[in-house]
Amino acid sequence: MNKLELFPLALAIRSALFYLVLVVSTIIWASLVIVIGPFLSFRRRYIFAITWWTRFITWALKVCCNVSYRVEGLENIPPRACIIYSKHQSTWETFFLQTLFYPQATVIKKELLSIPFFGWGFSLVSPIAIDRADRKTAMQQVIEQGSERLKEGIWVMIFPEGTRVDAGQRKPFTKGGARLSIATGAPLLPIAHNAGEHWPNNRFLKYPGEIRVVIGTPIWPNGKDETELTAEGESWINTTVDRISQTSYAGETLLGAPESRA
Repeated sequence: MNKLELFPLALAIRSALFYLVLVVSTIIWASLVIVIGPFLSFRRRYIFAITWWTRFITWALKVCCNVSYRVEGLENIPPRACIIYSKHQSTWETFFLQTLFYPQATVIKKELLSIPFFGWGFSLVSPIAIDRADRKTAMQQVIEQGSERLKEGIWVMIFPEGTRVDAGQRKPFTKGGARLSIATGAPLLPIAHNAGEHWPNNRFLKYPGEIRVVIGTPIWPNGKDETELTAEGESWINTTVDRISQTSYAGETLLGAPESRA
């Protein structure tokens, strides 16, 4: 076996080991949360169920697959909970951003709550679960539940692309985050990263290296409409991703029809 064959094999072994750790830890952690969680306050339940587990997964990824990270702009994080407005390239950021902002409410598909163990445990930390098949109702749920969470001092996570988009590609931002910002007066906290280059979406292999995360200055809604606010966040995130990425921008948007911005 030559070195070219050995390298992908090593990646496959390391990736398989990581997934084994991920699956086993999910079952164990979720089981503990289901049993212990109801007896804890919301904040302590969140830290136990989400923060500790996601820190463990981030550590396991580094140990198993040699994927590390570097964060710029921590000084831009405001003292009060606001709307986390992040690029969405992979599963990595859904884990990592939980270690920076907590407690946190994530906008998710309601179907995720029916996943054994994971969904059962997740339901105990008050996510904003929406029905994406009914876009009007989903938007109302984001505004209503998001407003409640922010009043309670809970960060709200929104991925404005609405789905994961491969590194080197783009998708128009939806206006949900801007609408929530205008409705509540809370700023958007833009976050750019290149996680998809090391944890590609819907790929088994994990590639060693350093993920770069950049946190921008808060974007306040004062005097802006939802189109202007969305455009400002989209421009900053895309420009920053281009700067830190090793993958060239493909030049074509995904699902780029105007209605995808609703």
